[in-house]
Amino acid sequence: MVLHLLAVIVALAGLVAAVANDAYLALLSSAARKRAGGAPVAAYVRSRWPIAGGATAVALLALLLTSGGGVADVLAIMIGAGSAAVATKALDGTRQRYRTGG
Repeated sequence: MVLHLLAVIVALAGLVAAVANDAYLALLSSAARKRAGGAPVAAYVRSRWPIAGGATAVALLALLLTSGGGVADVLAIMIGAGSAAVATKALDGTRQRYRTGG
């Protein structure tokens, strides 16, 4: 029971991190399309979508695995934590690249 709860929490955390990365890329893409000279940013965002989509798909897989037994819960924890790490690193890298003073 505790293992299952931990698996669900980790899988949800991975999904939240992946969706946050997706949302940030969507926001950045929208802003780049509206501004003159935003083509380099839009190209960068397009290059980051495969990583973001992959992290989201893997996080959803981890959440799906939580419906299985004990072995599936352990896999869900590992996969969910991995997707969270990838999504967080990607989000931090993008934010660092386009950080403005303030």
